[in-house]
Amino acid sequence: MIPRAVRAHLEESSDIEVVLVGSTEALAAHAGNLPSESIGSFDGSLGSAGMISLRAIRRAVEMALAGEVSGILTGPVHKPALRAAGSHHPGQTELLGQLAGVSRVGMLMHAEMPRPLRILLATTHLPLREVPTALTSERLEDQTYLLAESLRTHWGIPSPRIALCAMNPHASDGGLFGDEEARIFLPAVRRLRDRGVTVTDPLPADTVFLQMLSGDADAVVSPYHDVGMSVFKTLAFGHGVNVTLGLPFVRTSPDHGTAFDLVGTGRADPTSSLEALRLAARLMAVGSSARL
Repeated sequence: MIPRAVRAHLEESSDIEVVLVGSTEALAAHAGNLPSESIGSFDGSLGSAGMISLRAIRRAVEMALAGEVSGILTGPVHKPALRAAGSHHPGQTELLGQLAGVSRVGMLMHAEMPRPLRILLATTHLPLREVPTALTSERLEDQTYLLAESLRTHWGIPSPRIALCAMNPHASDGGLFGDEEARIFLPAVRRLRDRGVTVTDPLPADTVFLQMLSGDADAVVSPYHDVGMSVFKTLAFGHGVNVTLGLPFVRTSPDHGTAFDLVGTGRADPTSSLEALRLAARLMAVGSSARL
């Protein structure tokens, strides 16, 4: 479903050319006069919903890789529907990385606040019990370096300052509450600094985000999904944008889910979709050949 405000913005904009990709039914109801491409009909089932989403994403990636478009804006997807359609990816970020054939991707949440709010999730959609195994020193280094590259290339920040959010309470207080900060974070910090990245030692989750809000950091790297997303959505829900780093094209998405309870009520807020559209246009203007 395409929010009316988004369609109106696209129809009125002279500097954004778009192609809408979706089901025959959705396009007939919402595309209006905008160029569109159908990828099949929706039969009302969960599996069909997931398949339509998968086909739309795959087609959008094909168009981007072929140079037909400079970037893509994806809508929220229902993860159980994707699973019913046969996808085993935990989310769109991982699916997009595989479709684009890249070895690393990053999930960055961005919002325009009094000061920009940027939070990268070092691990994404995982059960909490799997985070300590998934969050290796190598992964933390790789994700943080990817973030630094992206901030330089597409956000125009020559020397990004990145704050690391610790995994344990009080950043473990010297090992009293875990050893991940010493065993995983500090080796990554040393290697990142050797590579020219300005990055903090791991800071406690209850203070690290103040570094960004006060202007002392350009972004925060969160070790797992909820510690980063809880802060982000508390401060910027409905105004934020999900950006996939590491792709050879721009990809943005609104910061919320499908909101099935709001369908047809007229109460859905299109702000995040509009913000995702505006940010995509800004990033694409820098040059679609540059890798995020």
